[in-house]
Amino acid sequence: MGRKWHAVAALAIAYTVVATVAADDRGHLLAGTVTAPEGRSSLRNVTSLGRTTYHHVWPPMKVGWRVLLGSFIVFFGAAFGSIGGVGGGGIFVPMLTLIIGFDTKSSAAISKCMIMGAALSTVYCNLKLKHPSLDMPLIDYDLALLIQPMLMLGVSIGVICNVIFPDWLVTVLLISLFLVTSTKAFLKGVETWKKETLTKREATKQLEQTSEQWEYTLPPSGADDAASKAPSDEAVSIWKNIYWKEFGLLAFVWIAFLVLQITKDYVATCSTWYWVLNILQIPVSVGVTMYQAVGLAQGKRVISSKANNQTSLKAYQLFVYCSLGLTAGSMGGLLGVGGGIIMGPLFLELGVPPQVSSATSTFAMMFSASMSVVEYYLLKRFPVPYAAFFTIVAFLAAIVGQGVVRKMISWLGRASLIIFVLSFMIFISALSLGGVGTSNMIHKITQHEYLGFENICKYDA
Repeated sequence: MGRKWHAVAALAIAYTVVATVAADDRGHLLAGTVTAPEGRSSLRNVTSLGRTTYHHVWPPMKVGWRVLLGSFIVFFGAAFGSIGGVGGGGIFVPMLTLIIGFDTKSSAAISKCMIMGAALSTVYCNLKLKHPSLDMPLIDYDLALLIQPMLMLGVSIGVICNVIFPDWLVTVLLISLFLVTSTKAFLKGVETWKKETLTKREATKQLEQTSEQWEYTLPPSGADDAASKAPSDEAVSIWKNIYWKEFGLLAFVWIAFLVLQITKDYVATCSTWYWVLNILQIPVSVGVTMYQAVGLAQGKRVISSKANNQTSLKAYQLFVYCSLGLTAGSMGGLLGVGGGIIMGPLFLELGVPPQVSSATSTFAMMFSASMSVVEYYLLKRFPVPYAAFFTIVAFLAAIVGQGVVRKMISWLGRASLIIFVLSFMIFISALSLGGVGTSNMIHKITQHEYLGFENICKYDA
């Protein structure tokens, strides 16, 4: 295990060094008056009639060291991201910006494509799996239905705040949040590791005592049957392992938000219809969440993945869960990252097992990422060849990551590995995104650019 962790640390250091060098190179390009390479559109802010128009940078797709290095980073980022239940956007966006050469907004759009690809393959693998200790699916549909609608509403609020807030404030919030969540996830991993160690010791002692007192007797006829019915990690039929009612409600929220978001992009910012479409998101998300919350409060439904004896949740607990989902979505939309980085530690704090936390956060992330991809595609925010290539790489990498982590958990008997991977991915995202944000902030300071709050009504992306 020591060599594996040394290899992971070496990859992290190498990626940080490459990102730093690339950031320095692009900083010099931005500081000087350099002609854009042939085949690449220019990146600049053009002020016209009091509005700021954004022009995207799309480099031509050529096989070279940039694409190869980017593919390598995407593969490992998607593989580790699928294990920890995070999208990997904290690694994808800096790679696309610093190494491939896309502008920030196009990088975010392509990153959503890769997150969707990795999430789709991960969810497909998880749909066939059962809970590690309970007779229920690995994905907690009741937990997803409670938090996902509020998460998507929070993302919409966060996106508006992202336009208004200055870059330096977003960078400070990003670094602070990621360092706190990665630290809490790491401490949770250490706590889980210690519990697993105690469990393994107790199991070893019981096995030794049983072997000493063993006598050859035929077991009762029902003993083997009871053992055979214990929950396992074996794959089952997808059609029997999906809660279709909850899945349908989540699909309804996805379609409703997608229609509202696409319609909103075709109306003038700050117009009456713009705010009407924004406000219409509230009854959709709150209505579905309240429907689920009432069922949980009355005991008709239960968040079974927590494995507690509580038959129903109190009103204040439901309010806290929904508020955390709204806050997680707002921070995700504000900082431009997927919900997995926020939801993963959140689910762990709620007492959800690591495997269920990773699977459920990826399942919820699939809806938000796919909605963004469809919207970005209709608005032509990313080049299809680049997006398709990196999406396929992420899709395959996530399958490899899921296979490896299941074998390692089965071999070592430690699900805490998922928590450590989650903490690692969040920390690397803090370094990469924080480094890019700090570099851009320093550049704006040296160029004496405006660093205050923006007016959303004068912004046009």
